[in-house]
Amino acid sequence: MVETNQSAGLWPHLTSPLRNFGTRLSEWLSPASDASSDEAAYRISVELPGVSEEDVDLSIDGGVLIVSGEKTTTREDKGDTWFFSERQYGSFRRSFRLPADADDAAVTAHMKDGVLQITVPRRAPDASTGRKIQVKRA
Repeated sequence: MVETNQSAGLWPHLTSPLRNFGTRLSEWLSPASDASSDEAAYRISVELPGVSEEDVDLSIDGGVLIVSGEKTTTREDKGDTWFFSERQYGSFRRSFRLPADADDAAVTAHMKDGVLQITVPRRAPDASTGRKIQVKRA
């Protein structure tokens, strides 16, 4: 019985590198991004080198901004000897949960030098959040 407890204690250590493998793999394959904000808007920059605007899909679903697409390659291998290739090709997807004050109807995006720039304006604070009620003497 003591041996069973000792061997059971080893299993978490042996499997711990594999626990979050799927999450780490998806992060590695996802394009790198930056996010910032000021009083007017939220800004998200997504690195998409080698991806054309036509191959990028930008959508909003349930308060989540989704950037997806595909990086394709066309290369001729006639007579070439390849030693290595570190460039990544294939589908990508990245999602960002938008804050409650984000105006998802006014999102704009443009691509420059392989970087997708997304601007999500903030909605003005709701002026009808409350009011003062005067108490009168009966």
